[in-house]
Amino acid sequence: MDDILTDSELMRYNRQIVIRAFDMDGQEALKQSHALILGVGGLGCAAAQYLVTAGIGAITLVDFDHVELSNLQRQVLHRDARIGVNKAVSAAEELASLNPHVRIEVVDRLLSETELTEAVAQHDIVLDCTDNLLIRNQLNQACFDYNTPLISAAAIRMEGLVTVFDYAEDKPCYQCFASLFGEQQLSCVESGILAPVVGMVGCLQATEAVKQLSGMGRTLSGRILMIDAMTMEFREMKLPKRPDCPVCGG
Repeated sequence: MDDILTDSELMRYNRQIVIRAFDMDGQEALKQSHALILGVGGLGCAAAQYLVTAGIGAITLVDFDHVELSNLQRQVLHRDARIGVNKAVSAAEELASLNPHVRIEVVDRLLSETELTEAVAQHDIVLDCTDNLLIRNQLNQACFDYNTPLISAAAIRMEGLVTVFDYAEDKPCYQCFASLFGEQQLSCVESGILAPVVGMVGCLQATEAVKQLSGMGRTLSGRILMIDAMTMEFREMKLPKRPDCPVCGG
């Protein structure tokens, strides 16, 4: 059997491999994983670049939107020269230059619910980097159906949150979260977002994805990490499973 990691990769990822909780097994597990990233805006750009540089085997970027000048303040994979280019295409070009060992696939259109469900079934983990309520609910149902971990996050103004849905029997799903906290309908256009805040939240998404895929540490499953960058306070709340949840209850 061929070695999973090449000599070049062993050198590239050395600083991760020496972490005892991660080790060679974690790096190999990461290389054999394929992540689905929905949305390549502020969150998606930050999460994708760190998954790629950390050595995930493959990612699929999905986005139907195009790069605009106002995106460049926080969407760090896009460039002035690619204004007007599809965001998934633009991000893929930049990511390919960061790590030649990662396979990058692009979907430059809006997926139907059936296509989204099929995509979830073909990936090991999903990162929700959208601000679309319909897509979030569709993702949650598909991830529940296929028991595919979902790393969910949001960022607006000076605030952010991150949580993980692993769909264990006693753990909540996104619908449990939405029923308690309501579904965020504000957008960065009307409320604003500080560039480093969305980057920080996206990096936390990537961290949780690496932990979930490698089995390292304790993820945010059943917990919500809330960030207030105005005071630089981090708070954690337990997220209970709803017995009557229409998705995961019963």
